[in-house]
Amino acid sequence: MNIGDKAPEFLGIDQNGKEVKLSDYAGKKLVLYFYPKDNTPGCTAEACSLRDNFDALRAKGYEILGVSSQSEASHQKFIEKNSLPFPLIADTDHRLQEEMGVWGEKKLAGRTYMGTLRTTFLIGPDGTITDIFTPKQIKTKEHATQILAKE
Repeated sequence: MNIGDKAPEFLGIDQNGKEVKLSDYAGKKLVLYFYPKDNTPGCTAEACSLRDNFDALRAKGYEILGVSSQSEASHQKFIEKNSLPFPLIADTDHRLQEEMGVWGEKKLAGRTYMGTLRTTFLIGPDGTITDIFTPKQIKTKEHATQILAKE
């Protein structure tokens, strides 16, 4: 996906088993962020940055939606443990990650594997992508500030 592309209508199933669609956010700006794994240091820092700046992001018209490969149960625990005020999509089959181009090859400790490439898409009220933060750009502890600076 690139800036100017229309985001997909069906986004996935959230931590409560509820279907989430792009049209649920019609007329609002959306932070759609993809992260590798619940309860890891970088992913927790990123989620907490968004949580701590939730009111400021909402004041700018943003809703927040996180996506990773973990199950609904894992997401529920992650939300409860970190008091996250936004939903998380359980993309266990990687469908949305593949559609958005964020499921790819990663390297760690000399091994290569497939995983989620930490990426954030800012989506406008009309459903088009207005900005993209790539893995190299995202500073997990300051991610909300990075998004707010785009305004």
